[in-house]
Amino acid sequence: MSDPNPEAPVEPTELAHTPPAAPSTTAKLVAEAFGTLLLVFGGVGTAVFASNHFTDTPAAVYTAVALAFGLTVVAGAYAFGPVSGGHFNPAVTLGLAAAGRFPWRETGGYIAAQVVGGAIATTLLVLIGLFGPAGWLQTAQDGGFASNGWDALSPAGFGMVAAMIAEVVLTALFVLIILGVTHPTRGTPLAGLAIGLSLTLIHLISIPVDNTSVNPARSIAAAIYGGGEALAQLWVFIVFPIVGALIAGFAYKALFDTTKPTGPVGR
Repeated sequence: MSDPNPEAPVEPTELAHTPPAAPSTTAKLVAEAFGTLLLVFGGVGTAVFASNHFTDTPAAVYTAVALAFGLTVVAGAYAFGPVSGGHFNPAVTLGLAAAGRFPWRETGGYIAAQVVGGAIATTLLVLIGLFGPAGWLQTAQDGGFASNGWDALSPAGFGMVAAMIAEVVLTALFVLIILGVTHPTRGTPLAGLAIGLSLTLIHLISIPVDNTSVNPARSIAAAIYGGGEALAQLWVFIVFPIVGALIAGFAYKALFDTTKPTGPVGR
């Protein structure tokens, strides 16, 4: 006789859903290197190739370079941002740390990865130039290889103080935008697009002033192949973007991320 009360079928238990493991430190550093490589290869590459070809249309070159930097940031933010946060810029890393959004202890590794990624990018551009038209690479290097600079290295002849002011102000604005659109509660899923468009605007403003840095890794990468004068002026494009980023980071934290203490009514 069959069992009048057969055991009810056991429902399969739901598999436990565990969140994916956080990226390793190595993965984060590699992502920062690749993202910075993309940024420098796209932006500086457009600058050196376009400026050596479209010599009679500087306005078109400026626009193309500005769009190249902006588009590479958009692509890098969505491709590598989920892994490392998508800084691709030592000034951004330090600005985020100043705002309390990134651990200070991790800034050194990020900055090293960004500088290496940028240097690899310009080295790849030089390798391409070696197999270009006769004299192309020498012409590009004689022109500074899209390095940042003032006086003779400024596209419109602006002086050193103008470059300092531009780098502080524009880097600060850039970091403020980044902090705003990536805020954990007030941010936007379109943060990558907003950041890329803001970088495009920054380049449209300041390419005539000093070729636009706002990124020490980009400046170092170009100056390596830009000649002695570019290297001599490089310090401005390391120091002043960082100054602007730190001002923005500390200011954002003080102005927009403070919490009002609660207490009894009337006190």
